Amino acid sequence: MDRILSKPASHLRHIRQTIAHHHHRHPQSADELNSLSILWHYQILDPNSDIVNHWNHIFLITCLISLFIDPLYFYLPYVVDGATCMSVDTSASVLITYFRTVTDFFYLLHMLMKFRMAFVAPSSRVFGRGELVMDPLQIRKRYLRTDFIIDLTATLPLPQIVIWYVIPATKSDGTGQSNNTLALIVLLQYIPRLFVIFPLNQRIIKTTGFIAKTAWAGAAYNLLLYMLASHVLGASWYLASIGRQHSCWQEACNAELDRFPPCDVKFLDCSSPEAGSLNREYWLNTTSVHSRCDARNEDSDFKFGMFADAFTSEVASSRFFDKYLYCLWWGLRNLSSYGQNLTTSTYIGETSFCIVLCIFGLILFSQLIGNMQTYLQSMTVRLEEWRIKRRDTEEWMRHRQLPPDLQERVRRFEQYKWLTTRGVHEESILQSLPTDLRREIQRHLCLNLVRRVPFFASMDDQLLDAICGRLVSSLSTPGSYIVREGDPVNEMLFIIRGQMESSTTNGGRSGFFNSITLRSGDFCGEELLTWALVPNSPLNLPSSTRTVKTLTEVEAFALRAEDLKFVANQFKRLHSMKLQHAFRYYSHQWRTWGACYIQSAWRRYKKKRLAKELMLREMGYSYNGGRDDRFSDSGETGDGDKGSGLKSDTNAKRGGVGQIGDTASSSLKMTKLFKPDEPDFFEEV
Repeated sequence: MDRILSKPASHLRHIRQTIAHHHHRHPQSADELNSLSILWHYQILDPNSDIVNHWNHIFLITCLISLFIDPLYFYLPYVVDGATCMSVDTSASVLITYFRTVTDFFYLLHMLMKFRMAFVAPSSRVFGRGELVMDPLQIRKRYLRTDFIIDLTATLPLPQIVIWYVIPATKSDGTGQSNNTLALIVLLQYIPRLFVIFPLNQRIIKTTGFIAKTAWAGAAYNLLLYMLASHVLGASWYLASIGRQHSCWQEACNAELDRFPPCDVKFLDCSSPEAGSLNREYWLNTTSVHSRCDARNEDSDFKFGMFADAFTSEVASSRFFDKYLYCLWWGLRNLSSYGQNLTTSTYIGETSFCIVLCIFGLILFSQLIGNMQTYLQSMTVRLEEWRIKRRDTEEWMRHRQLPPDLQERVRRFEQYKWLTTRGVHEESILQSLPTDLRREIQRHLCLNLVRRVPFFASMDDQLLDAICGRLVSSLSTPGSYIVREGDPVNEMLFIIRGQMESSTTNGGRSGFFNSITLRSGDFCGEELLTWALVPNSPLNLPSSTRTVKTLTEVEAFALRAEDLKFVANQFKRLHSMKLQHAFRYYSHQWRTWGACYIQSAWRRYKKKRLAKELMLREMGYSYNGGRDDRFSDSGETGDGDKGSGLKSDTNAKRGGVGQIGDTASSSLKMTKLFKPDEPDFFEEV
């Protein structure tokens, strides 16, 4: 057993004394000591443990098999064709009895387990699961007081007793085959067995939440119960048909008592000693019992009613498997139609059978088939919800008269979202879980993808876990604007799949345009990181310096402003110079700024060089292309122009490139992440 609950102190002392006494008698027997210490007799089972749960599933299957086996006893009697007598299929009887005994053994095991299974004290069911009662004496008293009688009645081998003892005893009294209807006692045991299987079914649902894990399995389970009901109905109809045939023979036989040779009821049993006597052979040639009780004879005064099919179709004289399939089909047909196609006689047993069939079929069809329909519909419930939402969206767009291009974009987004998520709202599922479990799921889903972003590759696991816990999925269709230049930035976006175009006009400056393509591993909205890392950042969100538009279908992770602010406040390592340098290196905005400042410095250098060349020409000096020590190109870096070179270097350092290499400043001056002053491309030398 996988779980041994704690015992009362007196009970534990008794166990220790028993083990010590056993060890004193056999000190060399270590294996026996270990086996004795875990004897089932000293174990109390938790009703919510795994082993009890597995056993409940196994026992549920066993109960269904036993309910299927019991009606098979009804097929044992059959009519011997042309002999006007009945017999019993002995080989089938032995086989059915064997399997029935095996299932009875499982019922007995279930009873023994319930003697050692803890229960929840009713007085402790105030909050939570309640307190388990583990005292063996209290468990036994409670079980004997509640479910013991029902379980014992369900475990008794009633069909074996009836078939092998009761019926042979009644035959010896001369009543013959008429007491085959005593096999209906089998149906009486269905009542306690149903009282066992229904609470067991509810217990499994209470423990695990379901009987079947998938919708198909749930539909198959309910269909199996419906087939089981049809099987019981068909077997009962067959046994009632055999009893009806025997009643007709007995009435006709009683009418021939004054004839010679007189009719004996023992002649109707093919297994009796009189079945092969000369008197029966002579009686068989002279009697009219066979013709009067022939269901195919229209002149017969005995009305078989709905049982006539068993003889007109020769079901009663067929092989075991053939008549089983016919009776199963009969049960399915009439259970589904509530017996509307049946033609009955005035026989009270027949009409009562039809009434029960009609009520039983109505209940089963509404319950089991209704559950089966629910399981099957659950597989398409998300699809149906999406269809309804899509229809409502179409009606709304037509009502608002949206342009065709906008309508097409809405349709593409809804289609892409359905293909990606299948209508599941992932955020609501994650928010319903505890924090630790939610963190582990987010780590499993996001960590490997986040590591693909170069900016995150240099972070440690603790910081990545915090970021993964705050990421949310984001889906975008082609042509969607993530953010426009000048709009407030409310999230950072890390691309997992797809491409986006990031462009800027540098605040609408004429003649300026920069465009780059963002791919998997890139990010946008880095203005938000600068805002979040400032200790006393303003409440207003930063404005975007770029316009980001999707080129393809984009799947990404979004880090919202409030989440990024939380991570930045909790983890001061985000303020390190190493992460700042990594951020600048991988940021396309900083690369654009750096390129602008390099370009500005280069233009200033070219302008100064051109001015110097013109000045030398005006002074009458010739420009020797770098051969003169004073006025050569190399001289531009000499003493006379050293200040100009330093000025260019200083201007370059005011840009992004110079700031990346500046290690003298403190890493806590977060103004270094802000965009530097704009370079003046028309600055005079």
